[in-house]
Amino acid sequence: MESQRSLIIKKPKSKISRPSTNQQPVKESVMERSPEMQKVDAMTADLVVEVMNAATSLHKLHLQVTGDGSYAQHKALNEIYDALPEQADVIAEGYQGACELILNYPEKAPVTLSGVEGAIQYLREMKMQIDELQAVMPHSEIVNNLDLIKDVVNSAKYKLIFLS
Repeated sequence: MESQRSLIIKKPKSKISRPSTNQQPVKESVMERSPEMQKVDAMTADLVVEVMNAATSLHKLHLQVTGDGSYAQHKALNEIYDALPEQADVIAEGYQGACELILNYPEKAPVTLSGVEGAIQYLREMKMQIDELQAVMPHSEIVNNLDLIKDVVNSAKYKLIFLS
């Protein structure tokens, strides 16, 4: 019978100092934020609400399209209204984490879209709103996530314009 040897592995001491688990995250009040950052906060909250409401508006239109090309429209609208709520959540949570604050979301009703042409125009306007926010956004990771929303919007516009 062979004897077993056990190996003792010593971990090297870490040179990284870790913060105490008793520390609380820094929380800035809105009063402590610069006017410029307060504007970015408001623009971000407005966009998050707009994206969430867009999902509702586009979902309603999805249920109402008929006639020539309506199946392609139905599918394109389905894809975008499915994607937008998650995209809104990614922006909201990412921004709130980056800034360590909770945004104040405005109460705003979803728009009523006048057919597919109205949806295309609405998507163009949403893309412009995203462009404006990206121009003032100090967090590159949020800028990148806003690009993902524009990608979803552009894909829907392509399908609604050329595949219907």
